[in-house]
Amino acid sequence: MTELLAQLTQGFEAAASLGNLGYCLVGVTLGTLIGVLPGIGPVATIAMLLPATYGLPPLSALIMLAGIYYGAQYGGSTSAILVNLPGESSSVITCIDGYAMARRGRAGAALGIAALGSFFAGTVATLVIAVLAAPLSELALKFGPAEYFSLMILGLIAAIVLAKGSLIKAIAMTTLGLLLGLVGTDVNSGVERFSFGIPELSDGFGFVVVSMGLFGIAEIVHNLEKHETRQVFTSHVGKLLPGREDFRRSWKPVLRGTFLGSLLGVLPGGGAVLSSFAAYSLEKKLADDPSRFGKGAIEGVAAPESANNAGAQTSFIPLLTLGIPPNAVMALMVGAMMIHGIVPGPQVMTERPELFWGLIASMWIGNALLVLLNLPLIGLWVRLLKVPYRLLYPAILLFCCVGIYSVNQSALEVAFAVGFGVLGYLFIKLDCEPAPLLLGFVLGPLMEENLRRAMLLARGDATVFLTRPLSAALLSLAALLIVVLVLPTVRKTRDVAFQEN
Repeated sequence: MTELLAQLTQGFEAAASLGNLGYCLVGVTLGTLIGVLPGIGPVATIAMLLPATYGLPPLSALIMLAGIYYGAQYGGSTSAILVNLPGESSSVITCIDGYAMARRGRAGAALGIAALGSFFAGTVATLVIAVLAAPLSELALKFGPAEYFSLMILGLIAAIVLAKGSLIKAIAMTTLGLLLGLVGTDVNSGVERFSFGIPELSDGFGFVVVSMGLFGIAEIVHNLEKHETRQVFTSHVGKLLPGREDFRRSWKPVLRGTFLGSLLGVLPGGGAVLSSFAAYSLEKKLADDPSRFGKGAIEGVAAPESANNAGAQTSFIPLLTLGIPPNAVMALMVGAMMIHGIVPGPQVMTERPELFWGLIASMWIGNALLVLLNLPLIGLWVRLLKVPYRLLYPAILLFCCVGIYSVNQSALEVAFAVGFGVLGYLFIKLDCEPAPLLLGFVLGPLMEENLRRAMLLARGDATVFLTRPLSAALLSLAALLIVVLVLPTVRKTRDVAFQEN
């Protein structure tokens, strides 16, 4: 405990510097903004801002990008409650009772409990990360190439199982991501693969190019074709502090939502979206009068909003301790770390403790700033909801192109990003979730490297993955996931969950 307190103190000293506080404020403000404005989302925003982090210190860059992610969970509830449009996918479930409360003149109470529940959940999730970080990092240091390969196999299969939509499409997207990751020079032989004689592809597709095209440009084009029918329900949200009865009804849902979110956030692919749905379903089953849900039950706001914020923050656990991204946002964080020459994994904790603990401490600071931003400035967010999207998107698209060009001063990379944007738009039209593709693209080269290393150490004996106990256990879990998914009951539950989301 003494060691943990010393490490957290070191983290707060790093995170509380004037510069890092400023970047934390910028991150959570941007996160709230893109959460309030439906249609952009944290993945596209972080993808667009990756080039801007090149000139920043590593810790400042990660603090800002992390703030955008969990800040979007706060902002998403504002548009869900006031406009019945979720600014973030994890806030879809909040629309049901949040908007119903707004129609009954209780928008302030709904926004207040969403902010306070999110702050509590974020605080608990930050403590969970701090407590689990050391033991998980020590475990990860025992991993060899075989264990890392098996862990990545488990991560990709779990991401497929928990991906939204068709399983076949999720498998296809993951496979395409793995194939895209193979483009470039083979590390062992020095031979170029799938580069088609294009010099710019000798190092493969840039992470910024792929992510910004698939998520940034594709989302902009898709949103431009939508007909805007937004109408803010009310400009007067009323009293923001929930009453005593609201607190009585909400404290247990907040606790249960925090627990569920902290647990499910670690899972690949699920994260905040799955957490909010599970929390809402649990509250509905435990309620004395389930018929209240959908008509303005405050529990239907408190539980999912606590769960999605806890889930967003505990999704950092696999990234920080194992170096494995569990979702698309964490894959972007891997890209940000690599931009700054940081290899994600357990060695970060020992080699860069100020960065590791500084990022964790910044999450608590960010959550405190979010409460200060969301409650007093609610009038500003309401006014921003009235800004037409057609005025925002040209500027965002220009920002994307300038950002891509600034990385390597290559016009061809801008063309590649536009190509991935067209591909991403087609994926949206075909109802294909692009997140598994990004995970496959990030993990593909790492999987190949660990597979080759394991085979070299084992002198070509493929049974090494089954004879090493930890590797065999991870592969067994992956096989179990596939078997469980075949069960009709599990498949039906999965389909219902994502349909409701």
